[in-house]
Order: sequence, then structure tokens, then C-alpha cells
Amino acid sequence: MEQTNQFLGTERVGKLMRQYAVPCIISLLVGALYNIVDQIFIANASYLGSYGNAANTVVFPLTVVALAIAVMIGDGCCAFVSLNLGQGDRDAAKTSVGNAVMMSVASSIVLTIIYLAFQSQILALFGGTVNEETFAYSKEYFFYISLGIPFYMFGQAMNPVIRADGSPKFAMASTLAGAVANIILDPVFIFGFHWGMMGAAVATVIGQIITAALAVWYILHMKIIKPSKKDFRINRAVCGRTLLFGITSLLSQLSLVAAMAAINNMLRKYGALNPVFGQAQYAQIPMAVVGIVMKFFQIVISMVVGMAAGCIPIVGFNMGAGKNSRVKSVFTRLLLAEAAVGAVAFVLAEFFPQQLISIFGAANESSYYTEFAITAFRTYLCMIILACINKACFIFLQAMGKAVASTALSMIREVVFGVGFALLLPVFFGLDGVLISMPVSDILTFIVAVFLIFRTYKELGAKDKQPA
Repeated sequence: MEQTNQFLGTERVGKLMRQYAVPCIISLLVGALYNIVDQIFIANASYLGSYGNAANTVVFPLTVVALAIAVMIGDGCCAFVSLNLGQGDRDAAKTSVGNAVMMSVASSIVLTIIYLAFQSQILALFGGTVNEETFAYSKEYFFYISLGIPFYMFGQAMNPVIRADGSPKFAMASTLAGAVANIILDPVFIFGFHWGMMGAAVATVIGQIITAALAVWYILHMKIIKPSKKDFRINRAVCGRTLLFGITSLLSQLSLVAAMAAINNMLRKYGALNPVFGQAQYAQIPMAVVGIVMKFFQIVISMVVGMAAGCIPIVGFNMGAGKNSRVKSVFTRLLLAEAAVGAVAFVLAEFFPQQLISIFGAANESSYYTEFAITAFRTYLCMIILACINKACFIFLQAMGKAVASTALSMIREVVFGVGFALLLPVFFGLDGVLISMPVSDILTFIVAVFLIFRTYKELGAKDKQPA
């Protein structure tokens, strides 16, 4: 007898959110730990220090590009599958999964080739030329990370697909297995073998291979969807719908890359004009510090996105089944939970910045490093509560199938405000302008998000209806 997921339309909403969101949060947190753990061990290796830290910051946006493509395919497939299962169309769900597998494999190979062919030019674009040491470390780290891109993308793309099949715990476990391997191997390679940036990258790739292997096993043993050979043949219509549902995830991540590129280059440009950071021995500090602040932000946003993305199967199924009241209940609970996460993060960033900095090897750095890091944490993240609510709004609209509204809001935040203010404000405020670009962007985005939140509540206030 085939298993079904009809319980998504009948089980208590709070229980479903815990069942799906918690494993998703852990999966994303663990996924984020790959780069963060690398940076912690790199920062605490005296022979790498802030140069290695800055190199990690340079390469980080390039891993986000790979993640952007992967989550477009995976989240799009997850939303498409959930809506179709809610409407009882299992065949379309199977085809979407098969096509998602093929798209993730093909796109990852193409991206790897591009990265290897244009390595130096790409690193320079993201601020890697701040000084010779940082550029050398960036090239070493990026080369090995590029070799692992196909495994990384496949594992990340299949994670939401596995959740859509009703196995959020397996999705969590597969990601956790790879991250644990990375955590174990990082100190062995960096401190034991003295492999430096190469050691950090190789440990990461080995972890990604483990996650990808577990994803392959699951796709061959799916519980509900069970695609057949014919479902792996490319269907343009299904691919188009899948990518449309996932376009918000893509643009959200890519626009983040654009913002990071702008920020890194502004840090390099206006850092050179600063009396302290204009000196060669301190030139890498602004980039290394902002990279650490972004890593903390990434941990918080992983929790926020995990909560929202974990709700995609619940929202998609109930939207497809016409159960508006359940969707509205999920939205209310989600917004409250996201605001609570943002409040905790605010307290940590504002009142305990020095403790956060110490995790990343601040004891080995100059007083200029510590002073700038404290200022960066308190300024850059002062509106993190609004950032959490904004991100939840993006993803919830995506889960409802409102790709246009979700994409528009995401683009306003990340491109119009995120990139625009990162380029504009430093002209007037120097390095401080880079730091205040984040809170200014979040305040203005929240104003737009409030309008969409109220409009969504109004739409969901309608009575439950039969699915089309």
C-alpha cells in the first residue's frame, strides 16, 4: 500500500510545524556550519589568522551561488510536489522529482567548469585582491571547494525534496552526517597535517560527498512519490513550473551574493582610505570582521529560513486542498516564532559581541580588530528582528504559490536596498556607511512587508473551499 500525506490537512498545525520545521532548521544550521566551522578553525590557526579569515569571506559568496541554484531546484520542487499532492496529482509530483534530479546534476557540472576556468577573475570580483596573502589563500581554498560543488549542490537540492516526501528527519540526518565529518576532519587537516586552506576545503568536500551519497540512496527508496525511469526524462513544462516556484529562493540567494560583492568591494575601497585599515598589515581586517558578522547572521537566518521552509509542504498541501484557515494559522505562528528568534539574536549581537568575536580567534588579533568587530556587530545587526520577519514573509508567499509577490519583495530587499545602500552610503559615511546599509535596508523592506502581510491575511480570511 502506498503511503500518503493526507495528515498534512488534518493533524494539528502546531504539531506539524514542529515535526517539519525543527528538522529543517537543524538541516540548514548544519549546512551553514560547513563554512562557519572552516572559518573558526582557520581563524584559530596562528599561521592563517585574519588573512585566512578574509580569504574565507571572499569565497563564501561563491558557495552561496551554488546554493542559490540548488535551492531554486529543491525548494521549487518541494512547493510544486506539495501543491500537486494536495490536489491529488501524484504523476506530476513524480515527474517534478525526476526532473529536479537531472537539473541539479547538469547545473552543478556547468558551475564547476565556470569556477575552475575563471578562478582568478571571480576572486578579484569579490574583493580577493585586498592584499597578496589574502588572494593566495583565496585561490587555494576556492580550487578545492569548486571540486566539491556537484556534491554540495545535489545534497542541498534533494534536501527539500526529501522533506516533501514526508521524511524531514532523514533530510536532517543526511546533512548532519556530512557536517559532523567536516567538524572532525577540519582540526585534523588544519592543525594535525598542517594543510592550511586546502585542509579546510578538503574536509568540507568530504562532508558534502557523504550528504550527497545519502540523498542518492533516499531518492532510490522514496516513500510517497516513488519516481520511475520515465520521470527522469526532461519535461519542459514541469521544469518551468518547478523553477518558477523556486525562483524566489534563487533570487534571494543571488541578490545576497550581489550585496556581499558590493560590501566586500566597498570595504576594500573605503578601508584603504581609513587611517588604520589603510595600512598594509591591517587592510584585511574590515573584510575578515564583516565576514564573521555575516556568519552569525547566517546562523540566525538559517533558523528563520528553516522554520519557514519547513512549513512549505504544510502550506502547499493545504493551499492545494483549499484549507485557508489552516494556512492562516501557520502564517500567524510562523511570524511570532520568527520575531522571537530575531529578538534573541538582537540581544546577543548588542550585549555580547566580544564573546561572539572570541569564537573566531580575536585573541590572536590587534585591538583594532576587536574594536571594529564590536562596532560591526552592534551596527550591522541592530534591526535583525525586522530582517527575520521579512525573510519569513518571502518564503511564506513562495509556499502559497505567489511567486511574483515573493520575488518582488525579495528583490526590493536584496538588490534595490541591499546593493543600492551598500554602494551609496559609504560615499557619505565611509566604512560606517557599509555597516548601516543593513539596518536601513531592513527598515524599508519591513514597511513593504507589512502591506503584504495584511493583504495575505485578508485573502486567507475567506472560507475554506474545495480544491480546483
